[in-house]
Amino acid sequence: MSASKENTAQHAATPAEAARRQPVSHDSAVIKAGWNYATVSDKIANVVMNQPFGRGWWLAFFLASIGVCGYLVGMVWLFMKGIGIWGVNIPVAWGFALSNFVWWIGIGHAGTFISAVLLLLRQKWRTSINRFAEAMTLFAASIAGMYPILHLGRPWFFYWLVPYPNVMNVWPQWRSPLVWDFFAISTYILVSLLFWYIGLIPDLALLRDRAGRMGRRGMQVAYGLLALGWRGEARHWARYEHAYLLLAGLATPLVVSVHTIVALDFAFGNTPGYHSTIFPPYFVDGALFSGFAMVLTLAIPLRWAFGLQDFITKRHLANAAKVLLVTGWLLAYGYGAEIFTAFYSGDENEIYMTLNRFHGPYAPVYWTMIACNIVIPQLLWLRRVRHSVPLLFAISLVINLGMWMERFLIVVSSLHRDYLPSAWGIYHPTFWDCLQLAGSIALFVWLFLMFVRVLPAISMAEMRELVDENAKGKA
Repeated sequence: MSASKENTAQHAATPAEAARRQPVSHDSAVIKAGWNYATVSDKIANVVMNQPFGRGWWLAFFLASIGVCGYLVGMVWLFMKGIGIWGVNIPVAWGFALSNFVWWIGIGHAGTFISAVLLLLRQKWRTSINRFAEAMTLFAASIAGMYPILHLGRPWFFYWLVPYPNVMNVWPQWRSPLVWDFFAISTYILVSLLFWYIGLIPDLALLRDRAGRMGRRGMQVAYGLLALGWRGEARHWARYEHAYLLLAGLATPLVVSVHTIVALDFAFGNTPGYHSTIFPPYFVDGALFSGFAMVLTLAIPLRWAFGLQDFITKRHLANAAKVLLVTGWLLAYGYGAEIFTAFYSGDENEIYMTLNRFHGPYAPVYWTMIACNIVIPQLLWLRRVRHSVPLLFAISLVINLGMWMERFLIVVSSLHRDYLPSAWGIYHPTFWDCLQLAGSIALFVWLFLMFVRVLPAISMAEMRELVDENAKGKA
């Protein structure tokens, strides 16, 4: 399987060779009869190299660009005025910024899980969705990493979190969650980037060769530099597979460790509602829940806009829906365990915090969260719902909303009524809080729109390998 195979696949073949190249199994994700190496590559590569930008893409890009401009304006105003422009105050020193941080880092978990964990488990259905899920991870984790820096108050001193040699004797405070987050997020982004890039190399070489045949010198040079001299030789494939599996093994613990560290940001505090041992597994499950919901949110418009229904089939969407159903029930267990622990402990502060969520100022947010994360996802028990594309898209949007509300409740509801009633307060988000949230979503959409037009959203190399395996299985 190499760039040269695409050239030979277009030449005349014997009947035996032609039969070997015919994918027939639905598990191959390429269900159109008569497809081979060349046709699989054509379908995916044409999205990048030949398919014109439609009106829908330009409209989405224009709206996302406006949102990104608003995000930058909010950031510049924050640097000029400080975090006082947000609604944070004592006792609620954390608000939208930290809620957004936990939400985005959770969304970034599904990409690593699909790519690394499912690869090690040899789940073939990951092939059609792993590439854009990995890109989603990079974009979401990068956006998440910005919020702790913006929340520093003096973000231009963020490098103080790094143990670099200096003469000021200013060293990181290793008991600070800010330092934990810095190393966890930077490690996660670095490993995810390497894993994503290693998987891209064979496809970049294929795009390089196609650009050369089409006379597009600029694209040929750009893809050629990124392909690192890939020629599809046997030794190239051997080293590629070893590196890919090694990075998958390194990335798998990160699925658990990164969001566990984010959970410890809260669990190490003695604030009612934070000090809980269930937070690490509860946060990891919530991250997978929100991440797979975002995978569906991106996969459904992607397959519709670029005609990729033959690759991202209803079977793939149904499998993601099953993962949502499992993680949703684990999340419901976490909600129940949190309530049970509060009452079983006999701690009046924990009990009051729990009751305050039921009927306090943020009760509408709490019950909406329960409806979005627990009640509505139960529709996924029905097979016709799991195989209904519009319903899956609607449920994924509802889950994304519910998971953001959960992050908001965790951050705010435990802070606004602490131990001392004299210090109680309420958090009201300002225009700049809302602008930062909307702007971060716009930035995510903008990055994803650029990605699908510059790089293949589905792995051509892995898809062609899957076609070959199914053809050999039939033979």
